[in-house]
Amino acid sequence: MPMKSPIAVPTSTVARNALVALAVVGVGAAVYWMADILTPLAMAIFLLIMIDGVKRWIEARTRLPGHAAGTAALLVVVLGFFVSIAIIVYGARGFFDETNGVVVRIGPRLDQILVDVYALLRLPADPPTASDLIARVDVGSYLAVVAGQAQGVVGGAVFVMIYLGFLLASQNGFRRKLVNMFPDRTARAEALEVFQRVRGGVEGYLWVQTVTGAMICAAAWILMRIVGLQNAEFWTFVIFIVGFIPVLGGAVAGLAPPLFALVQFESYWPAVILLGGLQIILFISGNFIQPRMQGDNQNIDPVVVLLALAFWGKVWGVVGMFLSTPLAVMDMAILAEFKGSRWMAILLSGDGEPYATDDGSAKPKKARVNSPQKKAD
Repeated sequence: MPMKSPIAVPTSTVARNALVALAVVGVGAAVYWMADILTPLAMAIFLLIMIDGVKRWIEARTRLPGHAAGTAALLVVVLGFFVSIAIIVYGARGFFDETNGVVVRIGPRLDQILVDVYALLRLPADPPTASDLIARVDVGSYLAVVAGQAQGVVGGAVFVMIYLGFLLASQNGFRRKLVNMFPDRTARAEALEVFQRVRGGVEGYLWVQTVTGAMICAAAWILMRIVGLQNAEFWTFVIFIVGFIPVLGGAVAGLAPPLFALVQFESYWPAVILLGGLQIILFISGNFIQPRMQGDNQNIDPVVVLLALAFWGKVWGVVGMFLSTPLAVMDMAILAEFKGSRWMAILLSGDGEPYATDDGSAKPKKARVNSPQKKAD
């Protein structure tokens, strides 16, 4: 059979894709190098989008003017911040209580678990005690790392609030800047549409994760109360927060409460019930409720979600894990608007159609792709 001629690829296309790849590598290096500066800024932008969404929600359901609705939205977010701190402090106090805290029972309970494990596996040697295992671990270095992380979180929170204040102050001049950047009405409308699409994707992600997280937490709280797990409110809050981290959040939510149930109860059945119940709750939410609520709003390939989690977790740590999916949604929405980068948006999308129509369905806008402006890109 005669060999087919290879597909002719224009040199300009190859050069453009090479420049895009080099730009991605350069931006990734800069993001990693400037993590201390960009991490609080990204978190502040994320909070700003959240405040703006709450503001528009209040405006749509009340008669409050825009200024009052913005103030109310800001108070809601700040109040949620302080309530989160109160829940964390209350939960920590329950762990370190001198009489009934979990920490007091960890040593003896671990000794009993080790004895039961050795008996179950029929191991001949005497099981080590919890004190022996702890002595083999350099606790001081781990405590130093934890203290450093806690100090970084506090310092980062201060910078986030500072950035958020400046972003709120500069929000009024955004439309004026948009007009000066895009004097042409058509170009300005397209730029505004891209911004609204990015904002809508992030807000949709927040809405879905918040509602499904609240459902999971309600069911998990009832289950933990039935079993009798201490600090059920604290674990409910932990499950809600880690739910915003893809993949890892479900693992932490499904395993952490059963592990602490092993320490609290003399019997293993409460831990088994918690483990099975939480896995059922997470399975129903992840396979039935969440996909229906997401629809085509988060048209992101699951592999991309995993890679985004690994990349942003490596670059920005825990904050990057929280922001990995919203950043992927933003990247796909922006890349889909330019002909030279649309192929990357297609790779990021779940079904190969990264564009979104006005009704939220993920279908390409044929008219815009074939327009003269797009061809001249």
